[in-house]
Amino acid sequence: MAFELPALPYDYEALQPYMSKETLEYHHDKHHKAYVDNGNKLAAEAGMGDLSVEEVVKQSFSKNAGLFNNAAQHYNHIHFWKWMKKGGGGNKLPGALQKAVDADLGGYDKFKADFIAAGTTQFGSGWAWLSVKDGKLAISKTPNGENPLVHGASPILGVDVWEHSYYIDYRNARPKYLEAFVDSLINWDYVLELYEKAKS
Repeated sequence: MAFELPALPYDYEALQPYMSKETLEYHHDKHHKAYVDNGNKLAAEAGMGDLSVEEVVKQSFSKNAGLFNNAAQHYNHIHFWKWMKKGGGGNKLPGALQKAVDADLGGYDKFKADFIAAGTTQFGSGWAWLSVKDGKLAISKTPNGENPLVHGASPILGVDVWEHSYYIDYRNARPKYLEAFVDSLINWDYVLELYEKAKS
């Protein structure tokens, strides 16, 4: 199953002023495209060209760094674009998700603080995550393209803290970018969809 670059689910201006057209053009058209192109080449070389992206990620982890990095970043970005929407973010979560955030993470305000802290304290490039692990929500962070899939968890929300995700718009102010992501960009409906899948 060859990797394919998905179209953005909105136009390039849709996420302004929180994420600029220029950022999306570079991030989607150049960075994500490179993960797809390199991932396809490396997956074919490794004899994994017919596997799903999830399988390639799991099977290449700690065995084939080049393939893993590209496949994992492709997986992460397929979802990253859908984790954002125009007019998203804020504390109005769908009911089932709100209940889980209250029960597992101590409520929305604590989730927001802990999620932003995870992204802020990830040294260098990486991601901050909200995942379902052992039936409960958990917040974590990973370096580079690594994701919760390889740690026995199902990611339901992730934010990219590589510099190419925010530097054009926020320069070195990563916490400001993370705040804008949580307050104004998260597509909670998509998070709910992944949450329900992970719980079933």
